[in-house]
Amino acid sequence: MARIPKEYVECDQYEKAYQKQEAIFVARKRAVNTARARPMRFVKNVGLGIKTPDAAIEGSYVDKKCPFTGNVSIRGRILKGQVISTKMKRTIIVRRDYLHYIRKYRRYEKRHKNIAAHCSPAFGVNEGDLVTIGQCRPLSKTVRFNVVSHEPQRAKTGKKSFRVF
Repeated sequence: MARIPKEYVECDQYEKAYQKQEAIFVARKRAVNTARARPMRFVKNVGLGIKTPDAAIEGSYVDKKCPFTGNVSIRGRILKGQVISTKMKRTIIVRRDYLHYIRKYRRYEKRHKNIAAHCSPAFGVNEGDLVTIGQCRPLSKTVRFNVVSHEPQRAKTGKKSFRVF
């Protein structure tokens, strides 16, 4: 059964333009005694065994690039990495470490890639946290991934320390 918020809460208004969800008609007349009350917040299940966070269901933020409340579908790769930067608005940088085999020396070398990912306000992400990101359509020039789950940092590690997941 789908969880719905208890009562209607007006969306957060932090921008110059009026913020509303595309799938919701804000000015509809609310019937008092109806058998099935439809929620005033659009939330969807992204699938792939990913749980929709409570902050997306009961929150009042508006984010059209959020995979749970916006118009973005997750398809393609699902990756894990460590957050190294949260300086941008709703965008984070995720570091992925991996080993590359050198045939001549029969050894591995450490390499890493930094990936820009959109982070929904449903997640309170800090530097050092582990996040799971899913591939989506291009959201901007460099962003092609979206945060789908987040686990807080367990042990304090450096920004550039090598960590294979």
